[in-house]
Amino acid sequence: MTNPLQTLTLTVDGPVALLTLARPERLNAMSARMLDELIDAAYALDRDHRVRAVVLRGEGRAFCAGVDLGDLGAAAASRPLRDLADLGRRAIDAVAAMRPPTVAAVRGHCIGGGLVLMLACDLRVAADDAVFSVPEAALALPLGWGGIPRLVREVGPAVARDLVLTCREFGAAEAARLGVLNRVVPADQVDVTARGLAETLAGRAEIVVRTTREQVHAAAEDLASTAGAAADADLLVDALADPEATLLRSAYLADRGVETGPGDGR
Repeated sequence: MTNPLQTLTLTVDGPVALLTLARPERLNAMSARMLDELIDAAYALDRDHRVRAVVLRGEGRAFCAGVDLGDLGAAAASRPLRDLADLGRRAIDAVAAMRPPTVAAVRGHCIGGGLVLMLACDLRVAADDAVFSVPEAALALPLGWGGIPRLVREVGPAVARDLVLTCREFGAAEAARLGVLNRVVPADQVDVTARGLAETLAGRAEIVVRTTREQVHAAAEDLASTAGAAADADLLVDALADPEATLLRSAYLADRGVETGPGDGR
């Protein structure tokens, strides 16, 4: 990476790298810089052949509170809106395509784009008190970044429609039952469990890990392809310009006393 990380931390300990979302004051809501840095970090890890597995976690009391709409709105002053709308998809794809397998370690809230980021990881461990939701529809926004096909792969279309359209919260036990999580553990065991899974993956023959991931990815693409996910950005731009959606979004945020969208964790 050519620039120092400001919104992430990255450490390598033996064959396992620890990549941490580091905006705890914003519950690790994803800013434009964080999305850029996720892309850079994923590419760096892809090239670092010391690394055989990656744990992805959030600093503080949340995994990720979704997208920081206020930050992206400010970033739109200097970057084309369409490019910003597609930035999350590029970050998610970069994480999913990394050479080393990934383990998500989830505590607290895992919301919207944070849930999509978690779904991009190969294995997922969550605290038994973790909370999940997809609030985009309540914000009059489509779930982008390839989130719909990634969610359909795990839970099926009927449950995906329920979670995305009702925006209801669900806990770790239900997430595991639906197939979103691989392990549910007490909160103080999340990091050690994720690290243990990463070490297990790191100890496997790399050719077997790579081919297995490629085979699973191919099967998942047949089930629900992310090949057209770049078009999600156009849907987001349309929703941001739609008068009804804009009115409903403003009312939703005003009711909650929020000026910057889901970046505060709701």
